[in-house]
Amino acid sequence: MQEYSPQKLELANKIFVRRCKKVLLNPASTNEVLPSHYVATVVKTIEALGFGMSADLIAACKHLSLSELADLKKQLFDCLAKEKGAHQKLTPMYPDFPKQVMDMSEAELYLNAMVHYFSGGKYLPAKPKKLFGLIPVPQRAPLAETPDLRPLALSTLEQFELQFRQLLSVNSSISVADKEDIVAYIDFFDGDIERFLPAQIAHRENKAFILAQLIERTADSANLVAKYVDTATDVLRLAVALSGGDVSLAEPAKFKTYKRSVRRLLLSLLESRSNLIEDMLRWKERWIRLGEKLHPGEFKDQYPRSFEAFNILRNGLPSNTFNSRLEKALELSDVTAAVAMLKTRPGDFARRLDHLLRIAGTHQEDVAFAFAKVVDKVSTPVLLQVLHHFKNRAQPRPLRVFFPKSQLAKAQAIPDCLPGLPPLVCELAAGLCRKALLERFAKLPSLGTCWVDPELKNFMVPFAQRSASKALRTTSRGSRLALPDTNVLRFFTWWKNGLYRTDIDLSAAVFDENFAFIDALTYYNLKNFGGCHSGDIVDAPEGASEFIDISIDKVLKHHGRYVVMSLLSYTAQPFCDLPECFAGWMAREQPESGEVFEAKTVQDKLDVSGNTRVSIPAIFDLVERQVIWVDISLTRNPNWYNNIAGNLNGIQLSLKSMVDLNKPSLYDLLLLHAEARGQLASSAELATTKFLAEDTPFDLTAISSRFMAS
Repeated sequence: MQEYSPQKLELANKIFVRRCKKVLLNPASTNEVLPSHYVATVVKTIEALGFGMSADLIAACKHLSLSELADLKKQLFDCLAKEKGAHQKLTPMYPDFPKQVMDMSEAELYLNAMVHYFSGGKYLPAKPKKLFGLIPVPQRAPLAETPDLRPLALSTLEQFELQFRQLLSVNSSISVADKEDIVAYIDFFDGDIERFLPAQIAHRENKAFILAQLIERTADSANLVAKYVDTATDVLRLAVALSGGDVSLAEPAKFKTYKRSVRRLLLSLLESRSNLIEDMLRWKERWIRLGEKLHPGEFKDQYPRSFEAFNILRNGLPSNTFNSRLEKALELSDVTAAVAMLKTRPGDFARRLDHLLRIAGTHQEDVAFAFAKVVDKVSTPVLLQVLHHFKNRAQPRPLRVFFPKSQLAKAQAIPDCLPGLPPLVCELAAGLCRKALLERFAKLPSLGTCWVDPELKNFMVPFAQRSASKALRTTSRGSRLALPDTNVLRFFTWWKNGLYRTDIDLSAAVFDENFAFIDALTYYNLKNFGGCHSGDIVDAPEGASEFIDISIDKVLKHHGRYVVMSLLSYTAQPFCDLPECFAGWMAREQPESGEVFEAKTVQDKLDVSGNTRVSIPAIFDLVERQVIWVDISLTRNPNWYNNIAGNLNGIQLSLKSMVDLNKPSLYDLLLLHAEARGQLASSAELATTKFLAEDTPFDLTAISSRFMAS
């Protein structure tokens, strides 16, 4: 096994520990065995953060040198502490929270708040003292909870490399954290990544980012990049990626000034593309702006087609495009013409299939049979969504929920009022998609006997992660995670001022089973029937934190069901302008035991860094005892203060949208794989391949690269 420098090993473990909870070590440099107490110190250190070490990892640590073990201890602590939020000091406004808040009267809380505000945030209530100080203040009792430890496992370089290969092969948009890891991987391998690249990079947004990294970090990348570019839009995305813009093209890009070699490369890639003008007209204004940076006139003799295309766009010359002809055919309900055109673009055919069937009248079967001829050319993610759509077409829901392409995690909901389709037509469309998927998956290696955990029905397929926050355990939006056996949920947040005073408010809104608002715990309402808030800190020059305790039993007794956790920037800075902001929640059985912030009890923590002023990390369904993973943003109401009251309508709509979310589940996807590639076992014990709810939903890279490949 190759040996790496301490710096390289640290870089590798920063990626691997966070992504997979696996540790990479150099081969043993000595046959000597360290005394057990040295390794026990490392184990105890990470145990305080809620993690444990596997037997193999402990055994390997015993064969490290003392300096190597010390380096590993620091690496693990730094990484895992940040995963839990323990790298910062989280101190509430009322230091003996929650008891201190619950024991005070509303008048005392109000007066303290006023003094705090009038002091510019400098006054903070002290810990309560006994009369005349004659009786010592009792210390907080030791932590009563003994949560299960999350395991860290020993790994190998081959597994580390496999994670990189899978990340490059993901067939859904990747997050900012994923992109940071790709850059770190490239640094680890000193730019030598050609051997890791798949034959095809399935997802076009990911392709643009990866190719941009190759251009910027690899000396001879032109020929390699050319292998992966298929369309003019690929070139546009690549130019956007090189400028650090939004490769989803949801937002306009500000193109940088490129080096002459890069301009020549982009124009050469553009020159040989088919459907050049038509593809460029889809993003006409973006191409015009890009042309101002590429100066195609300088290269018109070498790249005449590119020059002519820019000339047509810039001067508004007429061009009869595919999309204009298709929209005209659909407007006239000319199904025959529309189908003939869409057969040349199977992905568009799949996305428009419902519309075509609605306007086809007595020719619905003809549309379906035409689709059957090209269905095998539709990508797996699109087929999964179309299959799910038609499978559930006859069961309308109150809302249809969309996540528009953007770096901002927003959800849009509209009433579900699609005109009906005959059940047999829906079954036919769904059957075509299912058959195509089974045939595609059957070509993959056998899985043997399989067990697909029914709990995976609670987890959504990860179609788009571009705006997903970096989190302790990341899963797809709308997924439902089981709550541990606990009585109190403790929410927390930590932030630090941006360029000026920053006031982030942690809030919890309680709704009943019909989504009617009951009450909120927030800066202006520190306690109610269901729990209490730790106090409103309005300035964080050195960092500040807020907490909320929710008693599950008490909320249920008052007919509450859903608790929406939210963060609101009262002083109107977007979260992306702050040096750091994160939030999460703990499971606490005896909330007055231990410290107010106990890393060991943290269940989820995510970084809040979007270009928004309202964030909803999670929704808690107390009846089903589930956490609904949300991680979305809202646009604040400009006519109200940025608080719960001013955003209640948006929060309520987000609650309805996420509770009623109707998307393909991991159970649906993996059951198709099991049927196509193996045999279903009657129990997990009899299976050779097991897809379990405790680990499968959190390895989004493996899901998207191994089970969603086109």
